[in-house]
Amino acid sequence: MTNTDRVELSRRSLLGASAGVAALAAGAAPAAATPGRRTNDPQATPLTADQALRKLLAGNARFVAGEQRHPHESLDWRQSLVAGQHPFAVVLGCADSRVSPELVFDEGLGDLFVIRAAGEVLDTAVIGSIEYAVEHLSVPLVVVLGHESCGAVGATIDVVQHGTAVSGDISTLVRAIEPAVRATPPNPDAPEFLAACVAEQARRAAKYLQERSNIVSDAVAHHGVRVVSATYELRTGAVTRL
Repeated sequence: MTNTDRVELSRRSLLGASAGVAALAAGAAPAAATPGRRTNDPQATPLTADQALRKLLAGNARFVAGEQRHPHESLDWRQSLVAGQHPFAVVLGCADSRVSPELVFDEGLGDLFVIRAAGEVLDTAVIGSIEYAVEHLSVPLVVVLGHESCGAVGATIDVVQHGTAVSGDISTLVRAIEPAVRATPPNPDAPEFLAACVAEQARRAAKYLQERSNIVSDAVAHHGVRVVSATYELRTGAVTRL
């Protein structure tokens, strides 16, 4: 198979997933077995972006309540994924060790396509990874997930407000987050200001992703893909859409 054949195949896969979304919206019978199916059941139909979002939020509700199901961790399930993956959502989250998307959303192996970078900073590798999930895996939903007490955002606030020096490539993160900090209305309450900056960074990352990536913006405009932003609260474990 040539590179051209692969590209054409991936485009057909994305179009096939979009057709399934349209059929569900119109109340038609769901199509069988598409390349974008979301489970190891060969007859399963793809989730729409809205269905994927509801599934994530339902999993988070279980996590908050301490009623996790810990799905898709069995040996049989792991073996079923050897042939390929069909995640139903992309989660771009911070690298913070306290915010593991699979745990936060009570999902398991093969369910989420997770990309983690401090402060949800978008670089070419991060954007390319999201593009791969959207175009080649037909993932219908992208979530940019900020979180309470984000160290990368906090460091950027210190640089902006106090001129604090940062070393090494941490400065790259600070430069990427700085526009969000400067765009956030000042607030003398430090925790509230940090929370507002975290939310602004998540929103900006979601917006910039669509501006920067033709693949993602085309999928949003024509194939039913959604890009949403949210924040995670460390104290409660709750995810809130922005």
